[in-house]
Amino acid sequence: MMGSQFQQRSTPTGVARRYVAFAMLSTAANFLVQAIVLQIAPWSGLMPSILAGTAAGFALKYVLDKNWIFFDRYSSHGDEMSKVALYGLFSVLTTLIFWGFEIAFWTLWKTELAKYTGGAIGLAIGYVSKYALDRKFVFKPREA
Repeated sequence: MMGSQFQQRSTPTGVARRYVAFAMLSTAANFLVQAIVLQIAPWSGLMPSILAGTAAGFALKYVLDKNWIFFDRYSSHGDEMSKVALYGLFSVLTTLIFWGFEIAFWTLWKTELAKYTGGAIGLAIGYVSKYALDRKFVFKPREA
């Protein structure tokens, strides 16, 4: 039983399913925290809710990716801080890809459909790029 769970978790299909599910969970956490902040402190404005939501989504996605996508183990505080910093940098870079496509499609065609189509394409490219960057630079496979 345990062997089959390990095999399933390391198949490309299993990893892809979890990666998509974790992206959806982190997005939901982001939106939920934004709503809570706006409910608790409506006078605070939009930016604090966006920052709190982003932090919540980022933290959740990092923990899920670390443990269930890359099966990475804790080695030291310094090593973990480096991983978090790189993970964050790559998150910003891939967000720029998403925004670039969304804005470009909106600028070219000026329709909601174009905006969301560009956003979807940008997200897809961003998530594939993020996985590759995280795999190569953040959660490097251990050498035997």
